[in-house]
Amino acid sequence: MHQEQRHHAGHVALAELEEVRNEGDDFDRGDESARTSSAPAVPAGLSAADARILGMPLCDYFSAADDQGAVAVLQTPGGPGQADLDVVFLENIDPVVAIARLEAIMTGCSFEEAGERPRSGELLSDPERDGAFVVSVTDTLTAALASATQDDLVRFAEPWSMTDELQQIGISVEVAAGVLEALAGLAQRAQVSDRRLYCWWAL
Repeated sequence: MHQEQRHHAGHVALAELEEVRNEGDDFDRGDESARTSSAPAVPAGLSAADARILGMPLCDYFSAADDQGAVAVLQTPGGPGQADLDVVFLENIDPVVAIARLEAIMTGCSFEEAGERPRSGELLSDPERDGAFVVSVTDTLTAALASATQDDLVRFAEPWSMTDELQQIGISVEVAAGVLEALAGLAQRAQVSDRRLYCWWAL
């Protein structure tokens, strides 16, 4: 099985090395039999094994029919990418602060307001569980992502990349734009299939 490739949110030299290795080729996103065929290709990053060695949080954003189905992903070793779900594989883009910053930018509200909206960074799984957690994404952000144009995504990428959370992990405007494009595609497909967005958050 090929190793999954993710948006790398730090350790720039390693990310650049991975890009060189993949130059001219399609980005390998792992065993496609364990994913939906509509999952978008994303820029090269580190493998899951590399991320774990470096202590980087894995933040896999995925869609599911309901909260129960989302939490059930925890029963699948390896997370949503092995559970035949539509997934965007990210690292260090946490579903609580970084995503609330994004929601504030995209919907024109304050960070505090974004964080207080229903389902914003809500822990759905057992907080005492070791390993991974499942956290919800707001319906408001899902709708904003799904309706955003390409120009919108480019425009939102710059202020998002300038937030403290993304600056601290070395996210450029270009990488932020790629992340937004992938998340927007995920949101669009989720709305079509009447699903919600979640994050599988693990070290």
